[in-house]
Amino acid sequence: MFSGRFAQTAQRVAQRMRHKSLVGLAKSSSLKVLYFVNFVCVAHLFAENVGWVYATSGPSMLPTMSATGELVLENRMISPERLQRGDLITFVSPLTPGRVVCKRIIGLPGDIICVDPTGQLAPSTEHVVIPKHHVWVSGDNASLSRDSRMYGPVSMALIKGKLVAKVYPFRDFTIFRNNFNYID
Repeated sequence: MFSGRFAQTAQRVAQRMRHKSLVGLAKSSSLKVLYFVNFVCVAHLFAENVGWVYATSGPSMLPTMSATGELVLENRMISPERLQRGDLITFVSPLTPGRVVCKRIIGLPGDIICVDPTGQLAPSTEHVVIPKHHVWVSGDNASLSRDSRMYGPVSMALIKGKLVAKVYPFRDFTIFRNNFNYID
């Protein structure tokens, strides 16, 4: 009789322990999932509003950036009114809206710009006045760049951010400085 009660008590204790360990495991797992979801949300908010490291590729920005690809640091906390000629910016492509591209600002609102100084896409005598809330952009490698010469002034509403530095490959680390000379 004593051993029967002992066995029943042992079974109840074992059941409670199993139940508690399953509950503890469930709580622990849910907390880990919650922490992961929070991390993803914070990373997303940071990338959309503050800045992030992005991969670049393509020949349009040679020699500033490699055609084979590099990692660049982008600052998204910018005010379009504070942009200057010579700044490297990222913006939504007017030709392919799902794509973000990088170009250099050549003209600001009110500037008179030669549409194509190379004469490849338009006569070198053709000029345009940049409208309010727009910029004129160009790739550093004009012969292989699709830029404002093709799609005209870019709305400041399409601008995503300003490039701050080239961070990878490490041997090519560069902080982008604006060395653009404006001639009035």
